[in-house]
Amino acid sequence: MDTLTDWMKGGQDAATCLSAAGAAPLSYAGLRQLTKEVQHALNSVGIGRNDRVALVLPNSAEMAASFITVAACCTSAPLNPSYRADEFEFYLNDLNAKALVVEAGSSSASIEVAHKLGVSVLVLHPTPAQGAGSFTLDTSSRSASSASNPGAAHPDDIALVLHTSGTTSRPKIVPLTQRNVCASARHIAASTRFTAQDRGLNVMPLFHIHGLIAGILAPLSQGGEVHCTAGFNALKFFSQMDEVKPTWYTAVPTMHQAILSRATNNKDVIERVPLRFIRSSSSSLPPQVLAELEATFHAPVIEAYGMTEAAHQMACNPLPPAQRKPGTVGIAAGPEVAIMDNDGKLLAHGDTGEIVIRGPNVTPGYENNDKANAESFTHGWFRTGDQGVMDADGYISITGRLKEIINRGGEKISPREIDEILMDHPAVGQVVCFGIPHDKLGEEVGAAVVLREGKTATEKELRDYIATRVADFKVPRKILLMEDIPKGATGKLQRIGMAQKLGLA
Repeated sequence: MDTLTDWMKGGQDAATCLSAAGAAPLSYAGLRQLTKEVQHALNSVGIGRNDRVALVLPNSAEMAASFITVAACCTSAPLNPSYRADEFEFYLNDLNAKALVVEAGSSSASIEVAHKLGVSVLVLHPTPAQGAGSFTLDTSSRSASSASNPGAAHPDDIALVLHTSGTTSRPKIVPLTQRNVCASARHIAASTRFTAQDRGLNVMPLFHIHGLIAGILAPLSQGGEVHCTAGFNALKFFSQMDEVKPTWYTAVPTMHQAILSRATNNKDVIERVPLRFIRSSSSSLPPQVLAELEATFHAPVIEAYGMTEAAHQMACNPLPPAQRKPGTVGIAAGPEVAIMDNDGKLLAHGDTGEIVIRGPNVTPGYENNDKANAESFTHGWFRTGDQGVMDADGYISITGRLKEIINRGGEKISPREIDEILMDHPAVGQVVCFGIPHDKLGEEVGAAVVLREGKTATEKELRDYIATRVADFKVPRKILLMEDIPKGATGKLQRIGMAQKLGLA
């Protein structure tokens, strides 16, 4: 299964692949038919294999279906619908998009930008009565013409393009081939032991690699069902869980924490809907949160490690009866994983260095960026930019993002270490540590903290607490007590740029 067309042959014709509130179920036969219709519609207006089609759609079954059907014959380029006009102009230009897909009635700024750039706007009309995610595509904005590369995509064609976050530099284009995304879906399905009996509740955004591959492609590759929501909403999660009866869900740590905050009032739902497992990825899951999730849901929590350049998953803690090690991201789960020093030498178990990967899910390289490729690939290994260590059993611990390591006058501090200490404090519900610019030391340690509901603590109490566990130079010089910590578009806490966001730079 090296193309999405082959991948879609896995589900039984009559089985449900996508479901959503207010829509009939979409069968695998329906998805296959929709794929043929989308291919015909795009090919008939000159859009074919490797042509980029930007998707600016709300989180929905239609977004899931459009991603799959477009990627099966062209290149899907999902964009965050909350972008502003300037951002859409950058991404549509950078992608060299041939077309933009928006939902009928959309007021997205992307439409005006597309007209300005001469990018065709294709209007998606949902047809929920025909199945969740089902739609027709109005291509009348483009003249009829033959696609130069029509038909279903080939294994080495580009299925998906996404941009890196660009926190510290210009965002880089990450092209992922059909082989890449299908391999990653297989890897995740193996780690989670997906079957046709599984039903997922997708709360992840579908412009991000986590939601696209782990939330949608992996479970569907085994003939299972995915229920698509409008995005994560902690107030609706348990009613959705009660209605959908999922066997699993995947989310980022901040979502898990929000779910836990409402779990006490929803114990009856948790008892009625037993989960086979819970998955966490995209940023570090504090061991304290993992333990609380398992105690609350009576289900194993598996933390996975992924990134866009790997089409998501690289490592994962295995399901029982295999050993799970809280605080680690598990063992290699798809690609090969190793630890490398600055000179390109692979290190032994127990030695700290940069985590590197190679395998069928890894991007062939950034687009039009020789400098980034030269820096990121060494002896065939892709450098993740994460610092970590592998133990004798092959379990990987991430000790920090290399760009996030705080350099305080030559003393190197892992912000994750301080996060985990603060999370042990009974009053702390959420925390992110980060570097604050300092005129003499270069950087100082800062932290933003959200206290648990009904709990109190002062900045001095928290600093004193940390001081009992670490050397003085690691104690944050500034701790901000906040109602909420600013998050990225996918719900992740982002250390880089946090000082600027909080006015501390």
